[in-house]
Amino acid sequence: MPMQALLFGLGLAALIAGAEAMVREASRLAASWGISPLVVGLTVVAFGTSAPEMAVSVGAVLSGSADLAIGNVVGSNIANTLLILGISALVAPLLVAEQIIRQEIPIWRSRRSSTTACRPIPASC
Repeated sequence: MPMQALLFGLGLAALIAGAEAMVREASRLAASWGISPLVVGLTVVAFGTSAPEMAVSVGAVLSGSADLAIGNVVGSNIANTLLILGISALVAPLLVAEQIIRQEIPIWRSRRSSTTACRPIPASC
């Protein structure tokens, strides 16, 4: 038990140090290339949230479980999107520009009506 706690502590310290170094060097590289700090921050966050899924997917493919890799990718993307939107909506209302609503809702409605039109007709009709 003490050895596990020691290894956990060392792993946590290495994770924090590695994350700090990655962010610092990404910021330095972006500044030298003239890239916006916002773009760098979003890229670092995207990489940090996708790296665990990538590691699991690569491991699944190498062990011959391609279906696990596909399920991991699809499931993590759905969960990430819904959790981020849900938590954001709990913290503050999500404001959407009226132009986007006017532009996107008719497309959504037309897609919905086209999918309902493709439903099979019951034999009793």
